[in-house]
Amino acid sequence: MVIYDLTQPLESGMPVYPGTEPASVEPTASVAADGYRTTRLDLDSHTGTHVDAPAHMSPGPSLSALPLETFHLTATVADCRPLEAREVISAGRLERAVEEAVSGVDERTLDLVVVRTGWETHWGEATYYDHPYLSADAADWLVERDLHLGLDALNPDPTPTANAGADEPAGFPVHDRLFATERVILENLCGLEAVTDDERFTLSAFPLAIPSGDGSPVRAVAILE
Repeated sequence: MVIYDLTQPLESGMPVYPGTEPASVEPTASVAADGYRTTRLDLDSHTGTHVDAPAHMSPGPSLSALPLETFHLTATVADCRPLEAREVISAGRLERAVEEAVSGVDERTLDLVVVRTGWETHWGEATYYDHPYLSADAADWLVERDLHLGLDALNPDPTPTANAGADEPAGFPVHDRLFATERVILENLCGLEAVTDDERFTLSAFPLAIPSGDGSPVRAVAILE
């Protein structure tokens, strides 16, 4: 068995959704001064590599209402690269990427499609907020197959910045479609080069035990047997 970490580290000043309070991860005691080491975490529930529950934007279930099996998934990587800033990923492009990834494996054996945009290379840069995003019909394609979504970007919907185009969708159509069928979304994954060539792998991304949680940082790991 081989395990790969797909998680962005939690640290002060890391990228967060525009308008969110900055993350702070700071020491509160040291071995030298206090005889022990502790750290204070001050961050939003949707910071770093995290999972969105349907309760984030809908009347759907919270993290605590979802079975633990929801976060232990059979996954594949849909490599949609190359992509430009703010480029839309259509259902056709997503379907072709999945077909190429699984090469004949029955899609019904999958729980999760991880969309590789290549945008993790912009982590910590202003460009990270101008990531590619999925179209509403791409979300519908996932819903029709009862698939959860993961991606190596901040958001499967367009994130508002000064570079947003006039023709970009308003709101959160991808979130809305997935949450309506109680799908979860994993955002800000990284290290996908380790598993892009594997047809299937297990992805575990368990949230913190936050009662009625709308989202939570996770330690996302890929497990290859």
